Amino acid sequence: MAIIRINAVGDSPVLHARHRDFEADIMAMPARSGPAVIMVHGYKYQPGNPEHCPHRHILSLDPQHLPWRAPSWPRQLGFGLGRRDEGLAVAFGWDARASLGQAQIRAVQAGQALARVVQALRQVDPPRDIHIVCHSLGSEVALEALHHLPAGAVQRLISLTGASYQSRASRALKTPAGRTAEFFNITSRENDAIDFLFETLTRAPEVGDHAIGQGFEAANAVTLQLDCLDTLDRLGQMGHPIGLPERRVCHWSAYTRPGALRFYKRLIRQPERTPLKLMQQALPDVPARRWSRLLSLRPLPGPMPIWQRI
Repeated sequence: MAIIRINAVGDSPVLHARHRDFEADIMAMPARSGPAVIMVHGYKYQPGNPEHCPHRHILSLDPQHLPWRAPSWPRQLGFGLGRRDEGLAVAFGWDARASLGQAQIRAVQAGQALARVVQALRQVDPPRDIHIVCHSLGSEVALEALHHLPAGAVQRLISLTGASYQSRASRALKTPAGRTAEFFNITSRENDAIDFLFETLTRAPEVGDHAIGQGFEAANAVTLQLDCLDTLDRLGQMGHPIGLPERRVCHWSAYTRPGALRFYKRLIRQPERTPLKLMQQALPDVPARRWSRLLSLRPLPGPMPIWQRI
């Protein structure tokens, strides 16, 4: 299964390294069953930059060398196996190497480009489910796209430690596309320092606003705090084992933690195993407070259960 690599140039989507219209390649893709999964990276990536191109790193089937070991999102989400039910993988890049404020502006433009990609996918194969998996500032891209799409355009949006404000997410989920989508807000206290910097260095849309890492509530949303031991225990009981946190501060643990990407794979490929209402009812109501991971002197419990070590 080839990955369609698309970049946002301003608010326009173009094929990566070709700088031509993307729609012809989407139209030419062979018909396959399975969902379309659009993967959106976060801050500091830049398509075409040898050191920071997302298409060589996390959005590649075979990531190039990085200072840290990065998993391949497409492979972990079920692509590259040669199966006819793999569906369609779309690696969506945008220029996020700038100041945080400038990157926010570019994220809004990239969100408009992302909406055009979703519309093209929907036009080619209307019954196909479309899901978006995004990390960090990529959540701003995905939330902006909802403002430019019709109802039913996106089935599930999985935000991994998203750098977005609660009011921003709330407005996006009140759009026609947002009301019909299911929003999985993946958080971790390991990301508290990044959430704090985001709130400090950017202008909040509303007074008293906070990043969605502090939690988010909506009828069609659920917050999963991956460093909450109760959450991990309940997910394990439901058949979704995820490893214990390994660091007190980490911006990437939402996709580097053992079992995390496997869980997101099930969210998009086996939604019947993870109905939103069940997730909302089964998980703890109140997330741990900010800095609880950083300030806690309590060592991680051990030994780990077997399901947490796989």
